[in-house]
Amino acid sequence: MAVLLVVEDDRTIGEVLDSSLRAHGHEVVWERSGLHALRRAAALEFDLVLLDLGLPDLDGVEVCRRLRIEQPGAVVVMLTARTTEMDVVVGLEAGADDYLTKPVRLTELHARVRAHLRRGGPKPAATPTRPLGDLLVDPVSRRVTIAGRELRLRAKEFDLLARLAAEPDVAVGRETLMAEVWDEHWYGSTKTLDVHVAALRRKIAELVGTTGAVVPRIVTLRGHGYRLEIPAPR
Repeated sequence: MAVLLVVEDDRTIGEVLDSSLRAHGHEVVWERSGLHALRRAAALEFDLVLLDLGLPDLDGVEVCRRLRIEQPGAVVVMLTARTTEMDVVVGLEAGADDYLTKPVRLTELHARVRAHLRRGGPKPAATPTRPLGDLLVDPVSRRVTIAGRELRLRAKEFDLLARLAAEPDVAVGRETLMAEVWDEHWYGSTKTLDVHVAALRRKIAELVGTTGAVVPRIVTLRGHGYRLEIPAPR
C-alpha cells in the first residue's frame, strides 16, 4: 500500500480522486491548498503526490519546488489544465516527474500511478558509454559532461539521454523509450517524452553556447521516435 498526497482545491475532483485511489488500495491524504499540503509533507513521508497547479493560495509550480526539497524521494505528478508545452516544461523543471492534463481519465491516472510506484525496482547494470564528440555520459556516476563541464539534468532527462547515447546513430522508437525510461506498462499520452527531449535540447544548447563544444544532435524521427546523431569529426 502506497501513501499518496492529493493536492486539489476542487471539491468534486478531490472527492473522486480520494475515493478512487482508496478503492485501489492506497492510503490517501487530501489537501485543498498549497500551504496545507506543504505542512503535511513536512510531517509525513509520501510515496507519490498528485498536485493540481491551479491552487487558491500558492502557484502549483512553487508548491512543486518546495515539495521536491521536502520530499526528494516522492514521485510528483502534476494535474494541470495548462496545456502549452512551456507550462509543462516549467512544471517539470520545478521537480515534477510527470503530468496529466485535466480532465483526468481515471483509467490513465491509475495506470500512471502504478507505473511510477514500480519505478523503484531493480535496474540493469549500467554500461559506460564512449565519448560522443565533446559529450560524455557516465551511467555509473550518473553524470554528463560537455567539454569537461558538467551538464546538470533531472533524473528522467539523464535516463533519456543515457538511453539514446547507448545506441548512437540508431533510431529508437517512442514505445521503446517510454518502456525503458519510464515504464514498460506505460499507459496514455507519451507527450512527456517530447517535453523531456525539448528540455534536454535546451540545456545542451545552453552549455554548448558557452563552450563551443561539438556534441550529438537529438534528431526527431516523425512517426517513430528519436536518434542521437554522432557529430562529424573535427
